[in-house]
Amino acid sequence: MPSFCDVALPVPLEAAFTYKLDGDVPVVGGRVVVPFREQRLSGIVVKLHDTPPKVTAKSVYRVVDTAPVLNQSLLQLGEWVAQYYVAPLGEVFRTMLPLGAEFRRARGYHITEVGLNALHESATRGSSLRSRKSADEQMDEYAVLDYLADGEIVREETLRSGTGASRALLEGLVRKKWVARQDLSALRDASRTIRIAQLVSRSLGAACAGEPAMEGRKLNRNQQTILDALTLAGGRDKVERLRELEVPRSTLDTLVRRGLVEIVEEPADFHVSSMKLKSSLGFIFTPAQKQALQRIQSEVAARQFSVSLLHGVTGSGKTAVYLAAMQAVLTAGRSAIMLVPEIGLTPAAAAHLHQVFGDEVAILHSALSNDERAEQWHRIHRGEARIVVGTRSAVFAPVSDLALIVVDEEHDASYKQEETPRYHARDVAVMRAKMSGAAVVLGSATPSLESYYNAKEGKYSLIELPDRVEKRPLPEVEVVDMRQEFHETQHEQVISRRLQSEIADRLARNEQVIVLLNRRGYSAFVMCRECGDRVECKNCAIAMTHHKRDRRLMCHYCGYQHPVPHTCPKCGSEYVQFLGTGSEKLEELLHGMFPQARIARLDRDTVRGREDFERVLNALHAGELDLVVGTQMIAKGHDIHGVTLVGVVGADAALGFPDFRAAERTFQLLTQVAGRAGRGDSPGKVVLQTYFPDHYAVQFAARHDYHGFYEKEIRFRNWMRYPPFNALANVLLRSDRLNDALKYSGIVGRWFEASPPGGVRVLGPAVAPLARLKTEYRYHFVLKSTSRGKLNAALRAMLAHAAAQKIPRTNLVVDVDALSLL
Repeated sequence: MPSFCDVALPVPLEAAFTYKLDGDVPVVGGRVVVPFREQRLSGIVVKLHDTPPKVTAKSVYRVVDTAPVLNQSLLQLGEWVAQYYVAPLGEVFRTMLPLGAEFRRARGYHITEVGLNALHESATRGSSLRSRKSADEQMDEYAVLDYLADGEIVREETLRSGTGASRALLEGLVRKKWVARQDLSALRDASRTIRIAQLVSRSLGAACAGEPAMEGRKLNRNQQTILDALTLAGGRDKVERLRELEVPRSTLDTLVRRGLVEIVEEPADFHVSSMKLKSSLGFIFTPAQKQALQRIQSEVAARQFSVSLLHGVTGSGKTAVYLAAMQAVLTAGRSAIMLVPEIGLTPAAAAHLHQVFGDEVAILHSALSNDERAEQWHRIHRGEARIVVGTRSAVFAPVSDLALIVVDEEHDASYKQEETPRYHARDVAVMRAKMSGAAVVLGSATPSLESYYNAKEGKYSLIELPDRVEKRPLPEVEVVDMRQEFHETQHEQVISRRLQSEIADRLARNEQVIVLLNRRGYSAFVMCRECGDRVECKNCAIAMTHHKRDRRLMCHYCGYQHPVPHTCPKCGSEYVQFLGTGSEKLEELLHGMFPQARIARLDRDTVRGREDFERVLNALHAGELDLVVGTQMIAKGHDIHGVTLVGVVGADAALGFPDFRAAERTFQLLTQVAGRAGRGDSPGKVVLQTYFPDHYAVQFAARHDYHGFYEKEIRFRNWMRYPPFNALANVLLRSDRLNDALKYSGIVGRWFEASPPGGVRVLGPAVAPLARLKTEYRYHFVLKSTSRGKLNAALRAMLAHAAAQKIPRTNLVVDVDALSLL
């Protein structure tokens, strides 16, 4: 019987922690709850042994699992992710296991003897404390002590709700030893339920306006609103839906306390998708599709690791090939995973898969609640679902006998996680398949340069689908030079005359239109014409965006909001100007131009959840909308046969970004959105407005020429030694104090100068392009190397030096294979 276990905890520290086993023996790959500093944390057991640590080991608080939640294959994958991306192992395992709902963090407070004495003294003689605190602050402290006077442990949220105490006040009472804090974190049943509010029999009379309620009191207007809503719903409704009423959240609680309403919990059915797809999924393939499917199926049947890049133009039927390959996998009794880049694309993918595979499909993505994700994960773990569709974290799904991983739109930057662990799901998929002897299919109309380079070099197999299904032509692309448009009209135009004419023509023929503007909001920024100052976010060195409908300025990086100014915050001038155009303003302009058209907008401001997205797409599929305007979420993955015209407004703005991938991203976005046109019986057209008509990314996108773009761009990458010719990492030093950020970057910079890593080129330190973000000042280094081993060794040596110099790990970010250097 082992005496100790090593546990990987979700903390920003590289090491596993050793704990003593006093009772049940856990399993490697299973969860345990352990004490860590002043908390209880759930971690993964990575080793059982009898070697005592150098310091006294604390005991395991509880063994959670009698069988591994991460099998040996997934443990090995997690260790690879931690090693490759230089990330703490515990944080990698937390990302792999969406089971946070099963461990609820909580803490409580109880009064101490010192606190009882202070409370007694204040009650008998008044406060004897001589401090600079105001009487009100002292009264707040005594209110907390009085609430805890019976000696019971009270949960923090209950205590704060009952007394109005802030966290800072409670921290102060703990430091004074008047109250003690206790960790109440515990496991819970994560079976998903919904809360139902229902009228009790004695409240039915009170539901009528003007009649007396219980306790001799009448209902106020807010209480009556909730009772009316419940009555109209047949006496019961979801609490979530009642929260949407324009009444305070406490109103429902008041009705519960008065005995008029009761809350019950009931099991919830999981919602797969409400996408309504017109076409049936009968697989009638072109010769190129048949050949592609045969190659993929032969790779799967060989039960050996392989990677295929499926490069097919937009509308060439890549999705049908994926589905047919996955159907063959399921028929053979094996499992498959399909990754999609964005949550917005998941409903359509899930609907297609559900039509083919029924209840064998599970869905994993971050828009699900914690309970929903845990429920889906357990279905996969039990073997009830062998087909998984989801965003990047679905690559860790615990399927058994994995045969195939499909990465749709493999070029998409959404596959790269922007917080620790900063993994790339496409590359993790390749490594997981290698460890499992499975096949990987990377699909895209505009493959990343790295993937296409690997295919050209023979590392991946290249499968081409050069034509659209049913021999449909690719859309004609007309480039409109907006410099010439300004010269001829003498006005800055958002919608060119050509695009306006084409939209009018399509609407007259009852055809549908998509217009892309990859910028949210109404105006891009607010500027004073008197002093030239821009209104910037208080947390970020970024101009705030004007959202007209919500009457606010908003930072799209940290979410900070500010009322719309009527005068300049800096000089007080009234000459405040709103400049630039976002999707909200574009929608308003289109309503003005085409008042009879049925227009909708798709961006993060209008899509609050998956139901909103599905509702708009269903309306577009059903022909209930004439025109949809939106950001990049409308640019890829959607197959809507009624769309014959795509307008592109301002999509070339990204060419000015300080990023070596700017041209590639612009080409991909233009090509992808152009591919939404002409997917039905009528031919499509694209009107591409640009201020850079001669740029090669625009020219090749207009000709649908991926190969031409690749050959030109790959030469630039080679000259500048960027990926795929060199491995790259971005090292970011950050702090909410400028002096600390400068100090940390100086320490690391001097170390690189004194101990230059062999075979690694270090650029920096330099101010990050986004110099301040979410209250933090930022400096960065860019490291390049032809050897991944040397790059990894340099990063780990740098981290060791930073730790020795007391640089907190949370202030130092390592991003291996960084997609953004901003």
